[in-house]
Amino acid sequence: MSKYFLKQLALGVAVTLSTAGIAHAEKWDMPMAYSGSNFHSVTGAEFAQCVTTGTGGAIEIVTHPSGSLFKGADIKRAIQTGQAPIGERLLSGHQNENAVFGFDSIPFLATSFDDSAKLWKAAEETINSVLDKQNLVLLYSVPWPPQGLYFKKEVNAVSDMEGIKFRSYNNTTARLAELTGMSPVTIEAAEISQAFATGVAESMVSSGATGYDRKVWESLTHFYEVDAWLPRNYVMVNKDVWNDTSEANQNVLRGCASLAEYAGNWRSKEYTGFTVNGLRAGGMTVAPPSDGLRAELQEIGKTMSDEWMEAAGAEGKAIVDAFNAM
Repeated sequence: MSKYFLKQLALGVAVTLSTAGIAHAEKWDMPMAYSGSNFHSVTGAEFAQCVTTGTGGAIEIVTHPSGSLFKGADIKRAIQTGQAPIGERLLSGHQNENAVFGFDSIPFLATSFDDSAKLWKAAEETINSVLDKQNLVLLYSVPWPPQGLYFKKEVNAVSDMEGIKFRSYNNTTARLAELTGMSPVTIEAAEISQAFATGVAESMVSSGATGYDRKVWESLTHFYEVDAWLPRNYVMVNKDVWNDTSEANQNVLRGCASLAEYAGNWRSKEYTGFTVNGLRAGGMTVAPPSDGLRAELQEIGKTMSDEWMEAAGAEGKAIVDAFNAM
């Protein structure tokens, strides 16, 4: 499916859905944490255009990628409090608020796109309920490609990671660093390139997409395809703003969100192979982990999974049970 087709489909559906005239135009600033070239940001920009066109300009969504309006860690709070009406965030970045937000980052539970979709189906109702209580309405969710480990040296065992400065972006990654003997350093996506170039960080767990977008081969040398998990980005709207939006324009937002979710999933799958090949072209060694390293990581993953289940309580258990029953 071509990008042109997706754009035309989005435009056509949005125009079809829109039945309301322009009573008054509203500008919705949409903060996003990742670079404008990242596939999440590209999908978000197309979603914004779909809504703007579909509402006849009644709602004009303007995207602000690369943390240019709010830093990644501040985006969710900005939407909750009405500082921004809409935005995108890696929701597992807020596990410290509620452990259930980390359902998509349980190590080695859902390691493929198919399993990620099943896990999201199992968790969606719970996540929507939690967000509703936080004055948020979820519009769509798109997974990242499978997460791998980046280093600036060859790593064949967990002992090789001792003392390495590790980029952390949520509770799961911070805990992974602790259990492998690395030192977690909180770094937002927009700061990755500088952090590696200056030695603030020396390693991370992330997708090939993030590494490719940030040209990490300029500082790092190895990418291990451990397929640890597929975290998700979410686009959310302030609930008060949503309730003040006409039913016709809500329908446009929902329709455009469905198209964005479809397009984002497609892009994520296509981008996986492309970006991994891009890392190779940049000079990085791309390979699966050694059998010994994989076994050690699996053991660490089990520890982390047990800890998450305990923290997430009944809600977390219900999500995992529903996923395992599919």
